[in-house]
Amino acid sequence: MLKSDILKKLELRQKNLSESDIEQIFNIFTKKIISALKQNKNVELRGFGTLKKKVNRAKQVRNPKTNEKLYKNENFKLHFKIGKILHNKINSERKVNE
Repeated sequence: MLKSDILKKLELRQKNLSESDIEQIFNIFTKKIISALKQNKNVELRGFGTLKKKVNRAKQVRNPKTNEKLYKNENFKLHFKIGKILHNKINSERKVNE
């Protein structure tokens, strides 16, 4: 699903808000999530899941094409743990469709 699809669905549900207001709210929401992750805080959306920043430690790696050894700096990855309510909704839909 694209950001534009989400904004269109929100616009259909929230008739009292303009398109620009909905986009501004969505942008504030995503910026707050990014800001929290940068500060090493977990982001928990009840029923949906938890976002957490994890560290990929620095290490020596090898280019498989040239066999050259390289040093890869420490970087971060995003870890998502699905919430119980979302997990149940996804699995209940699957059982109905089978």
